[in-house]
Amino acid sequence: MRVGSPGGGDGPSGPVSLDAQALWDIEQIKQLKARYFRFLDAKDWDAFRELFTDDCEHILPQESERRFQTNDEYFGSTIPLLSNGVTTHHGHMPEITLLSETEATGVWAMQDYVQLAGPGGRLSIKGYGHYVETYRKCPDGRWRISSKRNERLRVDQAPWTLPEP
Repeated sequence: MRVGSPGGGDGPSGPVSLDAQALWDIEQIKQLKARYFRFLDAKDWDAFRELFTDDCEHILPQESERRFQTNDEYFGSTIPLLSNGVTTHHGHMPEITLLSETEATGVWAMQDYVQLAGPGGRLSIKGYGHYVETYRKCPDGRWRISSKRNERLRVDQAPWTLPEP
């Protein structure tokens, strides 16, 4: 298998040609990310957890370079925050590069909408930017996210909506 840019063209060793297995792996990574968005927005936390390697690093640079070194740490923060909110996440225009038969990188243009409710009111934000990720093909043959960095280029925040008295 030759690896490199999925769009063809010249790679580090010359012209890139992708065989059927490489194209299948790229498609599997696209399906992985589609499940990521669906499970996250549906709050299917058990299925969502299965999308990550055990040693996945989660990085949120917009929050003072907040890093979660373990899935338990990441989910311990994320699940309580989003469980009672409304979210919609979209990923577009994937740039997936196979580095080997078991490793890949990806960049996805993203847009998300997050509405969180609490005792002090409701907060709504829209975010725009990119997911920058690495992927690993695990011993069970499934691709999983091995690192994830959310790079928001813009965040539009609606004013707090206070609850009725």
